[in-house]
Amino acid sequence: MGTPDAEGRALFESAGRPLYEEIVASGGLLAGEPRIVADGELHAAFEQLRDMGLVRLDPEKETWVAEDPGLVHTRVVAPLSKQGAELLQESSRWTEAFATLSQIWRRAPGTTEGGPFRYLQGGEAINSFIQTLARESEQEVLTAQPQSGRGVGVTEEAMEIERTLLERGVSILTLYQHSARRSTGTREYVAALTPLGAEVRTQDEFFNRMIVVDRRTAIIPSPDDLMLALAIREPTIVGYLVDVFMRSWERARPFTSQEAAVVKHIAEEQRAMTMRMLIEGHSDPVSAKRLGVSPRTYAGYVADLKDEFDAETRFQLGYSLGRLNLWADGGDPEDD
Repeated sequence: MGTPDAEGRALFESAGRPLYEEIVASGGLLAGEPRIVADGELHAAFEQLRDMGLVRLDPEKETWVAEDPGLVHTRVVAPLSKQGAELLQESSRWTEAFATLSQIWRRAPGTTEGGPFRYLQGGEAINSFIQTLARESEQEVLTAQPQSGRGVGVTEEAMEIERTLLERGVSILTLYQHSARRSTGTREYVAALTPLGAEVRTQDEFFNRMIVVDRRTAIIPSPDDLMLALAIREPTIVGYLVDVFMRSWERARPFTSQEAAVVKHIAEEQRAMTMRMLIEGHSDPVSAKRLGVSPRTYAGYVADLKDEFDAETRFQLGYSLGRLNLWADGGDPEDD
């Protein structure tokens, strides 16, 4: 019997297994059964069962009877497991070999496709480029993730890449909005990777998505197309983007602490941001996006402010906030 493959498994699932069940249920299948002879409809399935050792001929009764599948399982699966382990090992060696070549190619002047700028089209191309770039990182990965942070569907592969980088001594700084603290996926990410050295912070301000690797390459999304991103290797622009990130980083609050004081500050910052959105006259969808929350959550923030300022309508709330803002800017709230 050769090494099992996908085609053989498909045959087994569609015809071999039902035939085996029939043989078990009936106590055996006559050797001359028309369906299993050379031209029979179940000949291929029967031959597969015989080659695998799942059936044997009882010569006294001239009947094919079933064998214990537990005795056959190891013979079938062991070669696959061995082949899989060998392929994984070989894949790892090829990855290491290509990583060295990729670093040489990326650093050489004039070899980068499209010069210092390269457009990435499609989610698969963007993710593949980012993962390859991250694997080759030697010093630092900066990530800005606006809105809700990491979802529950974050792949284990991406987590494993970051674990490997941290164990290699690469610094990982990740910036979210405060709303990400309510995300189960983000909390799991923080709990898993911060003990290894990853740093995570949140802030109230909205910011654009960005990834910077080793302060040499930055990836930013298109503002109009979620399936389009731009990879930048121009040193001046990358340096500017790093400066923007670090300024936000310095103002952000660590995600590692759950102290009441931190939670209180975050609530105050989200309240102040909501008031600012209302004073500036932004629509609810825009305001919710700026705070990184759902429209329903934002509506809850507005409702809380209505209660706080004893306002029955949005107009009354806006008027009260406007007067408060005028007073904060140095005016007299009693002057009409």
